This record gives sequence, structure tokens and C-alpha cells, in this order.
Amino acid sequence: MGFGSERRRTPGLRREEVAQRANISPTWYTWLEQGRGGAPSADVLDRIARALMLTEVEREHLFLLGLGRPPEARYRRNDGVTPRLQRVLDALEPCPALIRTATWDVIAWNRAAPVMLIDYGSLPPEERNILRYIFLDPRARAVQYDWESVARFALGAFRVDAARAGAATEIEPFVAELCRISPEFRAMWRDNDVPGTHTEAIKHIRHPVLGPLAFEYSAFSVDGRTDLSMVVYNPATQDDAERIKSLLPASSSDSVASDGPLHERSTR
Repeated sequence: MGFGSERRRTPGLRREEVAQRANISPTWYTWLEQGRGGAPSADVLDRIARALMLTEVEREHLFLLGLGRPPEARYRRNDGVTPRLQRVLDALEPCPALIRTATWDVIAWNRAAPVMLIDYGSLPPEERNILRYIFLDPRARAVQYDWESVARFALGAFRVDAARAGAATEIEPFVAELCRISPEFRAMWRDNDVPGTHTEAIKHIRHPVLGPLAFEYSAFSVDGRTDLSMVVYNPATQDDAERIKSLLPASSSDSVASDGPLHERSTR
């Protein structure tokens, strides 16, 4: 396989020490570095990655070298984003944009998101979840043109995101809670529906102040983070963009809550 000892993230660490950390024989580890000894198992590669303190990207590269495929996804709970990623969100204004986890918790957003969508900052962190709002907040049902269609589509997309990020175990308590509280969620979850695609759509929104607006909706994976997605609502016209700008606060420190949830429908 030929790892290349000069690429170790632990300078000065001897092969014997790496092998000990990975709980494999020094001879076999030497052979692996030299491209001998046969293909290692995924478990061995995982132990070597931990021993060498590899990043997620380097770990994936190690699996591609050793097995010809990436490792199975491992979900990592994340309660925030880097300053750089937040700056990307801010630069997208006047497009409402947010970062959601694989379990659809919203952990970051720009100034346009509370104005146009939901004031996530006014909610306790544990309630900043898109599905929790759709199925448990009575306002969500009242404001949708077709609540069932929106809810079913969102739940299918959530199922795909969680599976892709390896978060099947992590979502079990959340799913059990919503199944217990919401009969609609329970019925839709048992249907096992998944959308053909959920990364792009057209959203038509009736804003309580600005009236009808249209957005090009897109969801993007965050590079190197299978557990995070960036969701962007791009105003469909320049006029829509200018009207959104008129509602943005003067600075990022200002807190602007929406007048209420928006009427939304999707064309997919």
C-alpha cells in the first residue's frame, strides 16, 4: 500500500511505537508502509489512522489507498461552525443561508435567515431543529400551502442525510420522541419514503411583510464534513433581493425576529 513514513503526523514516532498504538505487529506495519503484506482490514486502517492522529480527509485517503474505497461514515455531533464558515454565510446576504447538521439541527445562520425564515436565535439550542419545528410547532401546519407535502419531503431528505452521515444510531432517540408525540411523523416515518433529489428546488414564499417571493433553494455538503450541509435560498429576481435587503438589520449584532413563520411551498 505504501503509506510513506515522511507523511506521518507524529514526527519522530518510530514504527514500533505506531504499531503499538495501533495494536498490530511492528513487522506487519513495516510491510504495510512498504506496500507489502496484503490488504489490511478496515479495522486495522482505522486503528492506524488513530495512531497517526490523521484528520478526516487523511483518514479517507488512507482507506482509498488500502481498500480502494472511503471508510464508512462516522457521525460527529457539532454545535458550532468555524469563523471562516460563518463568514461564508455572511457573504451570501441577502440570500438567507444556514448550516444544518445531519440530524437537521440548525447551528449557524446569517442575518437574512431570521428575517426570511425562522428566528433561530430566539429558540433554545435544543429546539433549533427543522423537523421539530415542522411536526411539533402548531404554527408550521397553519402557514404551509401544503403542509403534508412539505413535511413528507423534508422527512425523506432527513432520512437520506442521516444515513449518509452514519448517524442512524444518533437519531434513534429523536425519531422515537417525534413518533411518540406526532402521529403524522410516525406514519410518514414508517412509509420509508425518500426523495429522488433534495439538493435543489424552487421555493415560493408568502412573506408577512414583503408578500410573495421566490427562491432557488440549494443544499451543499461542507467539504470534509459529511455531517454538515449549507442551505441557501437565492432570491429568484433582483427585485426580490432588493426587498430582502430592506429588512436586514444594520449590523450582525442586531437581532431581528421574523413577524412569524412564513407560508412556503416547494416545486420539485
